[in-house]
Amino acid sequence: MLTFPQINPVALDLGTINLFGFVIGPIQVHWYGVMYLIAFGGAWALATYRRAKNPALWSAEQISDLVFYGALGAVLGGRMGSVLFYNFDRFIADPLWLFQVWDGGMSFHGGFLGVLIAFYFYSRSINKEFWETMDFIAPFVPFGLGAGRLGNFIGGELWGRPTDMPWGMVFPHVDALPRHPSQLYELALEGIVLFIVVWWFSARPRPRMAVCGVFAVGYGSFRFLIEFFREPDLHIGFIAFDWLTMGQLLSTPMVLAGALLLYLAYNKQDKPVTA
Repeated sequence: MLTFPQINPVALDLGTINLFGFVIGPIQVHWYGVMYLIAFGGAWALATYRRAKNPALWSAEQISDLVFYGALGAVLGGRMGSVLFYNFDRFIADPLWLFQVWDGGMSFHGGFLGVLIAFYFYSRSINKEFWETMDFIAPFVPFGLGAGRLGNFIGGELWGRPTDMPWGMVFPHVDALPRHPSQLYELALEGIVLFIVVWWFSARPRPRMAVCGVFAVGYGSFRFLIEFFREPDLHIGFIAFDWLTMGQLLSTPMVLAGALLLYLAYNKQDKPVTA
């Protein structure tokens, strides 16, 4: 049996700063925020690496813009998804809570929708096909997912269900029961394994929409599986059948949409295969 190491969620504490007589602070940099910086910085580095193999398709400026708009869509969509999917009752009672970002709360599914919207409008602004943009960016997303799940673990949130497995971990701030370290399961599957699969798949020329299809099927399937080990949100519980969680409910359309994209990519594709 393992014990959660009780990592300080604050990575850097700068205290208060006196600026021209105005006291600012305390200023704290949390590990979860550091993970976001790592996620977006890693996406930029990976995109720049891929661009170097075919610089005619994307300019350096467009790569920077992709990361910026992706970050904007992920943060805004993630916040709205958390509020609407997981805390709708609280939102109805206090609509302004949507803007209280310091209370925390991010949803991958909401962030994913936010990224789709952001890239749709950005693609139109640079006269590129939406699916060309999505196929290019999809291989970099799992890196950010992995960083986010590591941030969840450091913050001691989104813990798993009780288990008697030898690697069960006690989260003292929750209770004394050994639990699945589900954050690390998600880091391994949604981050590392999914990154390897999508990166390898996208390294060769594929039909348009195929890379997105593989990502959507992969993420949705991994998330659906891990939800069996992750403790359901206490204020929501199970959605149906005494086992279906909100995460599984939201992941199912992703799997279906990904399968549809793969079908269309390989059966309804009039254009030649492209990278």
